[in-house]
Amino acid sequence: MLAILGKLYATFSVGNYDKGMSSYELFHEVDGLHEVQPGLAMVVLLTGVTDAGNAVHQVQDFLLDTEEIKTLISFDNDELLDYRARRPVMEFDGQRVAEFVQGELSLFELKDDLGHPFLLLSGYEPDFKWNRFTDQLLEIIKELDVSSVTWLYAVPIPVPHTRPISTTVSGNREDLSDAFSVWKPHTNAPGTVLHLLEVKLAEEGIPAAGFILLVSHYLADSTYPVAAAKGVEMISAATQLILSPEKFLEEEATFLEKLDKQLEHNDELRQIIVKLEDRHDEFVANQESAKKHEETELPTADELADELEKFLASRRFGDQEK
Repeated sequence: MLAILGKLYATFSVGNYDKGMSSYELFHEVDGLHEVQPGLAMVVLLTGVTDAGNAVHQVQDFLLDTEEIKTLISFDNDELLDYRARRPVMEFDGQRVAEFVQGELSLFELKDDLGHPFLLLSGYEPDFKWNRFTDQLLEIIKELDVSSVTWLYAVPIPVPHTRPISTTVSGNREDLSDAFSVWKPHTNAPGTVLHLLEVKLAEEGIPAAGFILLVSHYLADSTYPVAAAKGVEMISAATQLILSPEKFLEEEATFLEKLDKQLEHNDELRQIIVKLEDRHDEFVANQESAKKHEETELPTADELADELEKFLASRRFGDQEK
């Protein structure tokens, strides 16, 4: 496994230095990378992109809240992070700075509820050097023979919270797209570093799926446990890892109870929700109708030819009987 470090350092440090450019070594503090079991699934959770309902952040905290965790790689903030755009938090104790808390972007090895190991890339979305970051990450993925890469983020959309959270799935895993992608738009949208990674994974034929949670826009700034539970559910479906969302389901009841009390005194928002419900239900009905139409669409030319041949054969047999 040490070969991966030498390869990456040579490619991104010495190679670029020879071209008159500065060093591009993006990670450090490698611990036990050579001991990682090949063929593990990788989950990627990055904040800094749209995170409606604080879904990604909640799932990050949920997965990292374990004693069985090993930090394999830490990426370099000075190379990837724009401090002025996302200023680190400092603790001031009345007369001095007591602590300076920096962001972290790291690759971890941890285990699911049944003790099965998997990889988690967790932290902030890089502000700089997207191509070099994804190139180095792709080399790591290939060297570790990662079985699949699954990422998650959440966007606000005008849908009611009274209906189940839907998803849009991107990537090269058509089975997941067919099963879970409720909304399949053809549009231009701002890209993320994970979209760039998805393109490069597809070029290498590595299974990749990105789950975009479609969260009620009026709850986008809330810490919405329902969205986190859906995220855990989708990660489990994509990776076959056993990750119980029970924590979020328990928080869901309390959250919805508080929300219902707020709605009791807000007629305008209640009316908006009713309209959103009508639009949502109409959309779902149209989707189901379109699916049924696809299932009963016209037969192909070959199928028509086969049926015609059978029909003519039966007519010839009937004529002979006469």
